[in-house]
Amino acid sequence: MSDIPQITIVGLGYVGLPLAINLAKYYRVTGFDIDEDRIKKLKEGYDKTGEVTSQDLRNSTLHLTSRQEELHDHDIHIVTVPTPVDSNNQPDLTPVRKASETVGTVLKPGNIIVYESTVYPGVTEDICGPILAEISGLECGKDFFLGYSPERINPGDREHTVDRITKVVAGQTNDVAERLRKIYGTMNNGNIFLAKDIKTAEAAKVIENAQRDINIAFVNEIAVIFQNLGISVYDVLEAAGTKWNFLNFQPGLVGGHCIGVDPYYLAHCAKSFGHDPKVILSGRSTNEAMSDAVSNAIHLALKRKTPDIKSPKTLIMGLTFKEDVPDLRNTKVTDIISALTLLGHQVEVHDPMADPVEAEKFFNITLKTSLESEEPYDCIIGAVPHAGYLELTNSSIEQLVKPNGLIADMKGMWRKRDFTSSFSYWCL
Repeated sequence: MSDIPQITIVGLGYVGLPLAINLAKYYRVTGFDIDEDRIKKLKEGYDKTGEVTSQDLRNSTLHLTSRQEELHDHDIHIVTVPTPVDSNNQPDLTPVRKASETVGTVLKPGNIIVYESTVYPGVTEDICGPILAEISGLECGKDFFLGYSPERINPGDREHTVDRITKVVAGQTNDVAERLRKIYGTMNNGNIFLAKDIKTAEAAKVIENAQRDINIAFVNEIAVIFQNLGISVYDVLEAAGTKWNFLNFQPGLVGGHCIGVDPYYLAHCAKSFGHDPKVILSGRSTNEAMSDAVSNAIHLALKRKTPDIKSPKTLIMGLTFKEDVPDLRNTKVTDIISALTLLGHQVEVHDPMADPVEAEKFFNITLKTSLESEEPYDCIIGAVPHAGYLELTNSSIEQLVKPNGLIADMKGMWRKRDFTSSFSYWCL
């Protein structure tokens, strides 16, 4: 391998594209994705994820392709494909397996294959390594080598970008680990933590999001308890947060491609050797139940104000899994929509960040193009605190709602507002 390696990034989503752009500042990098339309749009300077600007795309030396034959002369292949769960919440390693097969066709002696996808300990060496060896005809650990560097992308976060965070790195051998330390360290000023081995690095990643899931589950549970006591959990958290070591977690729906998924990978691993992961799955169960808890609470709040209401017209504001990002993967707002529909609500949805084509394709939801309506709603629900919703004036919000209607605020984004007395206001 040359001192200045040629690098492949396999998968150009939220993780792969920012990594590719940053590494391309120092190395010859090829970004590969099987989605030809994705490659076409990126070449035109458009990133639908919003993680990379048009200017950065156009100024980058990154080579983009959907043709795997263009990867033959590369030295290092970094796999950044998603790791979802199936309908039974079991790890779905299909994308990682397919990516490994693709890389296997272009491997040559001396290559290093690094995985950034979130997996449970053992996947890189026990599943991916053998696939690479079988496809390439080369021997793992002798002809080619494995590495692992867990992704830490937080969609929409402009502070903790890949070039500003600590990067955990592990290699199959000490030489590989040092090689990867140098490569990754080039883009983030050497801010590298060298993990003991690949399994340790895999484990570190999978517990990062499992820990957050458990902490959010605690806050969600107390939110439900306080609802029954007539107390806002946001008021409670504001008071408790004055203690120096209180952990500042917020209640809400836990969706997206990481926190709502990764704990199932850890649970699957635990069950494989007979351990019952009670705490991990309890957190998952609590967070999965939050959609129904919120939907029922909103429905009851509306019924208290207008007991005889039938088939209320309801507007949900926000569909993406978190604020100010277009990512619809594993959004739990769809569960709110389903629950309210079962309760008799006529639900309409607005989200300026979401892709209307994706909303229709994946969820059969037709997004409203504006907040305007022929007649006011019985209930509006602030589900995702996009900046545009935070900036709405009281008057703009009240105009959306009928007199005696309900303004439901799932994330407490309007809790400091004083709405006129003709409206009911509800938040967790």
